[in-house]
Amino acid sequence: MSKTGIIDLLESGIKAETLRQKAISNNVANLQTPGYRRLGVKFEQMLAKAIESGDTENINLDELKAQLYQPKNTTVGPNGNDVNYEAEIGDMVQNSIRYRAFIKLLTKKYAQIDDAIKY
Repeated sequence: MSKTGIIDLLESGIKAETLRQKAISNNVANLQTPGYRRLGVKFEQMLAKAIESGDTENINLDELKAQLYQPKNTTVGPNGNDVNYEAEIGDMVQNSIRYRAFIKLLTKKYAQIDDAIKY
């Protein structure tokens, strides 16, 4: 197994936020669909577990992939749908902030590498 670097972790975060955005969009699109249950994304828990192991250089990135799941912990309406529009918009805003942070960190890391090569 190759060593896991900060770039690998940032790229995993970007992929997770991209998947989360798709899940949120899907949830909003199915706001009125009878029986639809919202989708969530598991990533932060897996990342925290990997970091807590203490061996951050040997994290298995295949095990760190974001996963879709149905939380089933929200109130279900009369039509069997549990999507809350306001909550989804809040999730979308948070997701956008995390995505931009990952992109900004990755850009800075690449700039550091570029500077090291130039000088």
